[in-house]
Amino acid sequence: MTQQSIESLYEQALNRKSKPEESSYTNYLYNKGLDKILKKIGEESTEVILGAKNTNDELIYETADLLFHLMVLLVEKDVSLDDIKDELGSREGQESRLHERKDWRV
Repeated sequence: MTQQSIESLYEQALNRKSKPEESSYTNYLYNKGLDKILKKIGEESTEVILGAKNTNDELIYETADLLFHLMVLLVEKDVSLDDIKDELGSREGQESRLHERKDWRV
């Protein structure tokens, strides 16, 4: 089975944004805009939850869909994978900031 990296998936989304193809689903999402992309993120997130309650195969399938849509969102918002990796790196070894998250949501 062929594997695909997150970086490769991101690059595909980035390339589709800069070189749109008329009949591509990715191009359709970019043309519909941020609200459509966010709606798909919500749908796919729910499907990951449902998949996790069912089978590992379903969880894997739905997670792949969610990751694809997340890459489209990141490209749409001009957020790089390095931005995400930097954020993850800044959290390494830190205590939970749950109390800060509560303040952030208020």
